[in-house]
Amino acid sequence: MTAALANGLAVTALHNHFAFDHPRILFMHIDGTGTTERLATAIRKTLDAVQQVRRTPSPAESFGGPAIPDTSTIEPKPLEAILGRTGQAKNGMVKFVFERKTTMHGAEMGATMGVSTWAVFAGSPESAVVDGDFAMLETEVQGVLKALRAAGIHIVALHSHMLHEQPRILFLHYWGKGPEEGLARALKKAMATQRK
Repeated sequence: MTAALANGLAVTALHNHFAFDHPRILFMHIDGTGTTERLATAIRKTLDAVQQVRRTPSPAESFGGPAIPDTSTIEPKPLEAILGRTGQAKNGMVKFVFERKTTMHGAEMGATMGVSTWAVFAGSPESAVVDGDFAMLETEVQGVLKALRAAGIHIVALHSHMLHEQPRILFLHYWGKGPEEGLARALKKAMATQRK
């Protein structure tokens, strides 16, 4: 994905087709416009990146780095200062929800119906994980993808959740690991690419 984005291609979906496959296979859809030479070069560089991963003798089975503690000790205040929002704290974990709005079948949909960007932080300030979704307009997808990948946040899926909503909302699921402050700043940077 990083190679596709770096070479001017748009990523339009990421998902699986199978259950119980080993190794796990994900399908990434791309889009691009330009000269045939530019597109062929971008696709070649993306395929070269795929081949490089496949040649890795022992593909990563985890994020690596320091272990996440068994008991989470994340405090909301430092993250609230970065994200500009009050978090919901429980059992040493903190969740943030940023509502988006759309209309479906004449009814307004928001966070209560799952139309939101959200993030949950667990672990410790020094060794944390963040899991969540981004709810995005179609025009926001590439900016969010680029910002998250630049920060080392892993994209798990990119797809739609609804039908016939206006405006159309796409969802991106992600996971990241690192110091909580760096993860929060990466999410804030990705959200800054979105239209207000």
